[in-house]
Amino acid sequence: MKLTTIESGNFKLDGGAMHGVVPRVLWEKFNPADENNLCSWAMRCLLVEIEDRKILIDTGIGDKQDAKFFGHYHLHGGYSLLGSLKSAGYAPEDITDVFLTHLHFDHVGGAVIKKDGEYKLQFPNAKYWTHKSHWKWATEPNDREKASFLKENILPIEESGQLHFIEVQDGEEWLPGFAIKYAHGHTESMMMPLLSYGKHKILYVADLLPSVAHIPIPWVMAYDTRPLETLKEKKVILEEAVANNWYLYFEHDINNEMCTLKNTDKGVRLDQTLTLEKLK
Repeated sequence: MKLTTIESGNFKLDGGAMHGVVPRVLWEKFNPADENNLCSWAMRCLLVEIEDRKILIDTGIGDKQDAKFFGHYHLHGGYSLLGSLKSAGYAPEDITDVFLTHLHFDHVGGAVIKKDGEYKLQFPNAKYWTHKSHWKWATEPNDREKASFLKENILPIEESGQLHFIEVQDGEEWLPGFAIKYAHGHTESMMMPLLSYGKHKILYVADLLPSVAHIPIPWVMAYDTRPLETLKEKKVILEEAVANNWYLYFEHDINNEMCTLKNTDKGVRLDQTLTLEKLK
């Protein structure tokens, strides 16, 4: 297995919404807000190579919406999805699989492009993978999440004929060395890859843990549809991770790509931060 970090760009979200009931005086130590109470967040994807398959986990926000839409999210930084892939030596045509942890716009937006007024797949040779329960959730959205599930990001995947559903159970392998953990608190049937990388295990935590600041159990986003479920899921995942020496890989932490964990008298806490490049 070969892993490559793919940075797709940074954006801004409301600090209060990202940290839920946690007071600003506490969370601002980790991610200071600007004058509009907005904090910067990464959209960090991951390229996984297993034998002849090149699997891209998530795709960032994309660039096909209008200026009004992007005016809410203040895209910044020098990264882009295609730019990062190119820097790593890959073209969109090289990707064989796109694995979508869930279908919120900041995770699936780069999967579809708009060209000559038509929506097309960014990765023309790829199978696009999601979970059947989450697909139904996203295409028949509740009023709370409707703004996060954009039809132009989702429906062209089905129309292309390249939509596929993951069917493995929690903890089972989808591919050799590529298992999947599920969480349902942020949104229905969010998938988190658990990768066997040499002697290491790496859990791509998606939106269960947006950053190292969210490791303490009560730090739950206001965006989560079932926050009490998130509390339970975090406790189980963190205890399993620390017991088995898993590394956590962060999609949204602007400052930290990965971390290790440790047990303390206050529960599971951050141990050390590191990059994938440093992990051998």
